[in-house]
Amino acid sequence: MSRVDAVIRGKRVVTPVGERAAAIHVANGAIVAVTELDAALSPDLAGVPVIDAGELCVLPGLVDTHVHINEPGRTEWEGFDTATRAAAAGGVTTLVDMPLNSVPPTTTLEGLRAKVRALEEKARVDVALCGGLVPANSGPTGGLRELFDEGVLAFKCFLAESGVAEFSHVHENELRAGMIEIAKLGAPLFVHAELPEPLSEGEKAALGLDPRRYETYLRSRPRSAENAAVDLVLRLARETGCRAHIVHLSSSDALTTFRRAREGKVPLTVETCPHYLTFASEEIPDGATAFKCAPPIREMNNREKLWDALREGLVDQVVTDHSPSSAEMKCSGSGDFMKAWGGISSLQIGLSAVWTGARERGASVRDMAQWMSEAPARLAGLMGKKGAIAVGCDADLVFWDPDAEHTIDAATLEHRHKISPYSGRSLRGAVMRTILRGETIYERGTGFIGTPSGRWTRRSLSR
Repeated sequence: MSRVDAVIRGKRVVTPVGERAAAIHVANGAIVAVTELDAALSPDLAGVPVIDAGELCVLPGLVDTHVHINEPGRTEWEGFDTATRAAAAGGVTTLVDMPLNSVPPTTTLEGLRAKVRALEEKARVDVALCGGLVPANSGPTGGLRELFDEGVLAFKCFLAESGVAEFSHVHENELRAGMIEIAKLGAPLFVHAELPEPLSEGEKAALGLDPRRYETYLRSRPRSAENAAVDLVLRLARETGCRAHIVHLSSSDALTTFRRAREGKVPLTVETCPHYLTFASEEIPDGATAFKCAPPIREMNNREKLWDALREGLVDQVVTDHSPSSAEMKCSGSGDFMKAWGGISSLQIGLSAVWTGARERGASVRDMAQWMSEAPARLAGLMGKKGAIAVGCDADLVFWDPDAEHTIDAATLEHRHKISPYSGRSLRGAVMRTILRGETIYERGTGFIGTPSGRWTRRSLSR
């Protein structure tokens, strides 16, 4: 065994083969051995610092592949400082930042390099970057390869308006052209799957209705917009061979399409989000715009079908779609769902929110590690470096108390704007310590430790 800098012991270490008592040996920020618990007491390790998790679960650091940080250009919404503080407090040690909302967007090398400069010396967790697929770069000479060669892990596109002028949505011909190029690179394409035509019909159906009622907003974004978009992506993934990934699935109706994709061995995967697994449209009060997101939170029976698909493995992973904005943008004063920005900030809350629902439905802590660490790392091409407690991976770890119960106070959350639909909600499970590459960066009750040490995590697995 190589030189060891530290050993982390625990009776409930969640490894790829299951939960076990183990000692994790760390050298140069990476895991060099996972041994029996008592091996940490070997004379060969005399003088090596030991951190004992005791009865707490030791999870691999979460990998959140769907985060909107918005820096540079819109730091009044969120920036790397506050977003990565929230991530560290929530057990997220690696995140993938989406290419829109920042100015410039990450659709060119200039935009990518601006993003990298913005995160340096601010990020408290590791940050990977996603390139944008827009009409201007969808063709063979559009610059997608240059972004990939520079280190982006994946690409992201919208099939309907994104909400910001700098990031245009693609039509079918542009989507096809982009998927052909991305297939050549072997990268995944993240797709916001709603089509504009059904959305337009939904908006017409909502005209004249009370904008403070959640039902009005729900009517304006019908399931048909998602369902048709997922069908389109399946068809083009089959045609081009591009690895397509549907982000933030809301409509359970589309699950039949993913089942067809699996049966036909088409490279199409899907994620959902904590808010779709936690809330139900019937329970959202009038004017409570903190609940607005796109696609929308749907009915209770829809939520349970998403849970069933997650347990089945048809839905691959759970990530946050952390999408912050100010109280003014959320129309917190007027409660107008039709004008409010659609986005929920949940980097700090996601693990507890999902565990609360998962525990009630008989899922295990090992399931959580699969949904929120391993599967996202695999999607982003980071397996072997992130997402598992295994030799060769970065020593990114979370000490987790699955039995703790706490009530969310939005004012104490680390993200910039203290707005949350979880405010006042009782959740189970608490992050007690977050470790990044072998170093503790957050401890419950103490706060953040040391200076920001997060790095830009490139596509390459080289250190």
